[in-house]
Amino acid sequence: MTEAPARCAPGTPCWTSLMVHSLNATQDFYHSLFGWEFRPGPQQLGAYVRATLDGQSVAGIGELPPERHLPIAWTTYLASDDADDTAEQIRSCGGTVAVGPLDAEEAGRMVIASDPSGAVFGVWQARAHLGAEREGVPGTPVWRELVTYETTTAGKFYQAVFGYEAEALVSADFDYVTLHLAGRPVAAVHGVGHGLPRDRGPHWMTYFEVEDADAATRRVTELGGQVLQPPRDGATGRLATVADPEGAVFTVVRTAR
Repeated sequence: MTEAPARCAPGTPCWTSLMVHSLNATQDFYHSLFGWEFRPGPQQLGAYVRATLDGQSVAGIGELPPERHLPIAWTTYLASDDADDTAEQIRSCGGTVAVGPLDAEEAGRMVIASDPSGAVFGVWQARAHLGAEREGVPGTPVWRELVTYETTTAGKFYQAVFGYEAEALVSADFDYVTLHLAGRPVAAVHGVGHGLPRDRGPHWMTYFEVEDADAATRRVTELGGQVLQPPRDGATGRLATVADPEGAVFTVVRTAR
């Protein structure tokens, strides 16, 4: 087990959040899958809870107003020391700011934006809430990856806004770039070309650590979710891509340690 740092460096994925139509049903699903408990979070945008493990927050879930019909997806938040300045950088580099910058009560200041290809992400300027308090155990986000058409354009955007160092995988048939901060890998960009799902387009994927990827995948199905890519062995461990009952897509992974 590792504890999350007190304050994340700008550009670090620091929080993961989901907006759904049925908050209670979604809490039941993730409680059964990951063992999450829940406590109230900022309420100015509607009902919102923080998922916890042993009392430490790991992710957030909010409820959409009945009249809002938005895609249901896990959103990766990238840390910033100044959300307003980051919002301006996003605009100047060809991205779009959809929400904010605005205060989330005393927790911090946030932005919801999209990169030039349309992939949605969040920006978080921490105040009282620094981000995820627990990492490295089952039920916590372990990796974030932008799935997009190709890595060059997307990589340049995120490098310009957040100052990442990019390390490309040299391969004729695998378009993959790892994003580093201070020499440490924090996220990646995966170009899949025509393999990008038409119903989702470019998107940030959250990987959640589990004890057993095969068992977690079976549990997803039992709880009313779907299996999009069955368990398989990858470079970092055994993983499967699934969706919860409202359609939010994520990956469960048992990392090789």
